Amino acid sequence: MKPILKFCLFLAMFLSYGAFAQEKVVGVADPESLFSDKDPAKHANKQVALRIMRELLQCNHWDDAGNWLTDRYLQHNPNVGSGLAPVVAFFKSIRKPTPTCEKLTTPVVAVLADGDLVTVVMPRELDHPAKPGEKYTTTWFDMWRIVDGKADEHWDPAVINPPPAAQ
Repeated sequence: MKPILKFCLFLAMFLSYGAFAQEKVVGVADPESLFSDKDPAKHANKQVALRIMRELLQCNHWDDAGNWLTDRYLQHNPNVGSGLAPVVAFFKSIRKPTPTCEKLTTPVVAVLADGDLVTVVMPRELDHPAKPGEKYTTTWFDMWRIVDGKADEHWDPAVINPPPAAQ
């Protein structure tokens, strides 16, 4: 291949890199508005997910977790054990509660309910692996199976965390 042709091909690939850039993932202005439904059963299940998102995951009021999670709470996140007690112990060991918890401020893209399942989709910002110092956004989700007004099972896309680096 002639050098000029190689250069042009390289230049075209380099300049088209921006064409593969994604749109930033953002949440809605009022995330709590997504946790309602015309169907009473779906509405009730979405309200459980809202309480988990707001009172537990945002405000860290884990002493109240029994109001929203069953005792057997099946956890499919590989970093946290199943059961109410192990989940509470895990989060209490890494987060401190906030004094007030009036409104959900966590960005949310969508809340979907299907039968006994509720899925909450959120933006997630990560370090760009090819561009040190830059960030990019993608999506994260939490999904719960609601049984008798409490979350009984949980899924998310978490992977096993690497061990902390030796110091």
